[in-house]
Amino acid sequence: MTTSLLGSQTTTQIRPHYEGSNIGSWIGFKHINQLAQEAVLEHFRAAGLPARRLYEDYGLCAEIVDLGTRIHTGFHLDDLVEATVRPVTEGAGMGLAFEAGLSLRHGAALRKAATARLRVALRNDAPGEPAAAVPPELVPFTVSRIVRTGPAPDPVPSLPSQNGNSGGSDPVLAALTCDGNTFARRLRIPYPYCHYTERVHMSGYLREMEEVVDLFLADRGVSVKRLLDERGWIPVVPHSAITLLDEAIMEEDLYTVFTVENIFKSFTYAARMDTYVLRQGQLVRTATGHITHGYAEIRNRREFGLVKLDQRMIDALGGGQHAA
Repeated sequence: MTTSLLGSQTTTQIRPHYEGSNIGSWIGFKHINQLAQEAVLEHFRAAGLPARRLYEDYGLCAEIVDLGTRIHTGFHLDDLVEATVRPVTEGAGMGLAFEAGLSLRHGAALRKAATARLRVALRNDAPGEPAAAVPPELVPFTVSRIVRTGPAPDPVPSLPSQNGNSGGSDPVLAALTCDGNTFARRLRIPYPYCHYTERVHMSGYLREMEEVVDLFLADRGVSVKRLLDERGWIPVVPHSAITLLDEAIMEEDLYTVFTVENIFKSFTYAARMDTYVLRQGQLVRTATGHITHGYAEIRNRREFGLVKLDQRMIDALGGGQHAA
């Protein structure tokens, strides 16, 4: 099975989901990432290892634990996407690594549109039920729990003493936002963010990344709707990346911190997302990620063009982080 999984590439044709057509006919970054995920799952199917068989026969959950995507051009509703997946061996970390190239086909022409790097871990999840023995060739990629070290030292803030009256404020949010150009929110993890019954999956974190950006912009007075109404501007995302570090469980409180790190030449801004859960009085970081945003002006129903951030936007995003 792994000879095909690790020794060959696959190509499949897929179309963006209708749900992802958020602005006009353009597809949002979350659903472009989901195209890459679907392409890798199709690669597993072609190797005789569909996700359902892995789970039902062996108790193995196909968990995407790393996903980084660079988007080169816009995707539209009804586009035909040709996705090519090939295994890669470079890089450390648990699981199986792949590269997914997404190209747009218009007639005979094929144009590269996005490239994604993904890593898949096989998480053993046989809770007391009998399961077939994991095939020996899959054992090296099987883990009992997703627990990993981040790409940088874990920035886990210490929590203040909770003695006395907090006045109704959340001391965890206060600790997470005490330094830097940060915004944070608390979310009770809902079941639609989860898969394999209870764990937040990569698509759940993509959803959280999208939502925390939306809330951050509204908090700074430059909400998506406001800029659409006033200027016809929409956010565009050329790059995003998320790494899972620990497991987050349904109905836990997920604390998400969004930090603007840099504004580049007044055209794009780069930000970091970190998520935490509170266990036994300690913060545990469950995921970390980065996203780059720019803005485009809608010209008509078919075209948009990138615009330069003005001083109002730079101030809202955090002018002290501005880089020339």
